[in-house]
Amino acid sequence: MASGSAALAVVAVAVAAALLALCGSTEAHAQFGAYNKTCPQAEDIVFKEMTAVLAKSPGLAGSMLRLFSVDCFVGGCEGSILLDSTANNTAEKDSPLNKGLRGYNVIDSIKAKLEAACPGVVSCADVLALAARDSVRITKGPYIPVPTGREDGNRSSAADVAPNTPKPDASITDLITFFGKFNLTAKDLAVLSGAHTTGKAHCPAFSARLYNFTASNNISDPTLDANYTATLRGQCAAGDLATLVDLDPSSDTTFDLGYYRGVAASRGLLSTDGALLLNEDTRAYVTRQANATAPAEFFADFAASFINMSKIGVLSHHKGQIRRHCSVVNPLSASSQAPVTMGAHAAVLLASSFVSIVALALVL
Repeated sequence: MASGSAALAVVAVAVAAALLALCGSTEAHAQFGAYNKTCPQAEDIVFKEMTAVLAKSPGLAGSMLRLFSVDCFVGGCEGSILLDSTANNTAEKDSPLNKGLRGYNVIDSIKAKLEAACPGVVSCADVLALAARDSVRITKGPYIPVPTGREDGNRSSAADVAPNTPKPDASITDLITFFGKFNLTAKDLAVLSGAHTTGKAHCPAFSARLYNFTASNNISDPTLDANYTATLRGQCAAGDLATLVDLDPSSDTTFDLGYYRGVAASRGLLSTDGALLLNEDTRAYVTRQANATAPAEFFADFAASFINMSKIGVLSHHKGQIRRHCSVVNPLSASSQAPVTMGAHAAVLLASSFVSIVALALVL
């Protein structure tokens, strides 16, 4: 119990620091407890639904995290990844780079429950953020007090995906530069990569490491552990487009340190996982977590980095809308019905959240 309390205290202090940074931010307009008055049961509804979903399909935990991160990096955390294509527009979800994304039906189901309880109040962007957050919590990771009050965007274009998605073979320099575009650091890269402790990847995401890595036939990536390469070849034959493989085979449904232990042993599934060993700072973080006896530091860091990511490109103050159905933009008549009370008590709620979390840290 003592070690668990210590871990919670570390997480509480780290999140309190993130809250303080958010309080002084001029870019992020989400706030903590945005639905306390307008839909007080919102977060409970999301958690209950995600608990049921992951009980039936544990592998969707990683899928929800990936869906949220893709949404944030392409146009901001405003739910554009959820929009369907139309006759005149190919949406982000139909980009070839996003063909492996899963979880849209989960978001639609949760949104329907929220619409029944509080019509026109909770945005699809927030449903996605909360579902990703709860995926961490339900799989034994840290609780993250995610800011809410995001509004939904009304634009989604497949053309925006490639410029805002790291290439599968991106170098560590490319990855750090990419994260820097969103005011995220090399540490954020190493920490958020830890989300690969849950979830799966389709064979095409890493098959280039197994077959024809160089001009010579049948040569594999020499930085990948040879025994792991053999195992992966047994799971993914050349040309296999459908098979899903665990990102962290040691504990693919538990949010823990297994991912870092795999990467440190040259068993990171994706090329971008292995790339973390090629930079002094990211390698040091991987090594430290791989050798850690408890996940307290990782949990605290992940909570802070997740909050940082969740602030990217947020829409608020009526710059977006509250979609009634996550896959389509509201007609004008529905858009005009978006509630105006979401940001009214932001400062009070934020101050209250900060004080509460600091108090929790002191108590623990």
